[in-house]
Amino acid sequence: MPRFDLSLDELRVYAPQVREPQDFDAFWAEGVAAARALGGAPVARRVDSPLVGVAVHELTFPGFGGDPIRGWYLRPAGTDAPLATVVEFIGYGGGRGLPHERLPWPVAGYAYVVMDTRGQGSAWGGGGVTDDPHGAGPAVPGFTTRGIEDPDGYYYRRVFIDAVRCVDAVRHLDGVDPARLVVAGISQGGGIALAVAGLRDDLAGALVDVPFCCHFERAVGLTEADPYAEIARYLAVHRDRVDLVFDTLSYMDGVSFAARASAPALFSTALLDPICPPSTVFAAYNRYAGRKDITVYPFNDHEGGGARRWPVHEEFVRGLPAR
Repeated sequence: MPRFDLSLDELRVYAPQVREPQDFDAFWAEGVAAARALGGAPVARRVDSPLVGVAVHELTFPGFGGDPIRGWYLRPAGTDAPLATVVEFIGYGGGRGLPHERLPWPVAGYAYVVMDTRGQGSAWGGGGVTDDPHGAGPAVPGFTTRGIEDPDGYYYRRVFIDAVRCVDAVRHLDGVDPARLVVAGISQGGGIALAVAGLRDDLAGALVDVPFCCHFERAVGLTEADPYAEIARYLAVHRDRVDLVFDTLSYMDGVSFAARASAPALFSTALLDPICPPSTVFAAYNRYAGRKDITVYPFNDHEGGGARRWPVHEEFVRGLPAR
């Protein structure tokens, strides 16, 4: 695909003011507090596995509305020592998968948690097992338009609160060093990690690769690729709901979360990416309030760094101070 977005020089200074509601902080503080008030404790149950070098636990914790959210908790076998821990969120349509799909971090000596994304997990990978029991109004097939008529009922409000509660749960797991806890994700997972970084001040770091959910008003219509195109198709039918939709999305925008984040962060973008266009990534990166760096892949699509990215992540995490 040819380049279609701003030049790299323009991208490096692209820091637009996005639509941000006046009650953004109160909206999220109240939502997180309501989920925490429901209580509930995480459960990490050891499961049998042929992975001799890795201890595998099935994790269940209370998310938005107290709903049970599932995941995996993996760590090197044979040690109970508190370890630096990476919490990963998954790309669009995927789920927690199977333990043997999630080996790099525990094999490298880290504790590792991967969160299932509610209602997803049927499009690729090893699948997911977490339901989304909450209903929504008319929606385009996919997830981005579920409940888009109202921020309180919007799908990503539930997902982002799940992710904050996931970190709450992980901080209390045996074998986790809460001072060395990093969130990570690619695409949708990167957008979720960015939201968590903006909603917490206790993270040691954040790995945010080709993030989704950034600068919605530019992305929707700039690219014809899903998931942003789901929103465009919805608006092509519901022509009178443009402001309503972008008002809802303004509560979910990674640019606003970035401006509130404090953890050191490593971003990436790819200049040929039609799914999460580089200008939407730079819009968040340039507003990110913590220490930051970004890797630019000039000739790559949405895969970004691909398999070469994980060693960069590990080096970054290894060098982070405790928080």
